[in-house]
Amino acid sequence: MWPRIDNLRVLELGSPGPLRAELNALVLAGRKTATAGHLEADYRAEGEELEHIGEHLVFVDDDGGRVGEVEVVGLSVMPFAAVPWEFAEAEGEGFRSIEHWREAHHRFWTAEGHEVNDDTEIVCIHLRLVTS
Repeated sequence: MWPRIDNLRVLELGSPGPLRAELNALVLAGRKTATAGHLEADYRAEGEELEHIGEHLVFVDDDGGRVGEVEVVGLSVMPFAAVPWEFAEAEGEGFRSIEHWREAHHRFWTAEGHEVNDDTEIVCIHLRLVTS
């Protein structure tokens, strides 16, 4: 189960360290309005339900401290190979193409020990910053 803060589920962007700090800063700056999850590893293995439109999530730093709050404004599940460029661009991380997005996410999830292929189900979440 994911941690909770003030009865809201916690959103841990990326992995702890410089990546999480960078992603949090992008959300706070309004540049990162989407994030991707690995359905099997991030939800099924954790015993978590998918987010729902209108749900508020707390995003946190490496110590689990509140950085801000976001609202889920869109959500879809699709195969890794079907994630569109518009979603990748909304992640705000400077991807140059959908191929670049796929390469970076494949590298991240496999480094975390998770299988990724064209059919791997990806949760595509669109977010709106509520508070910081």
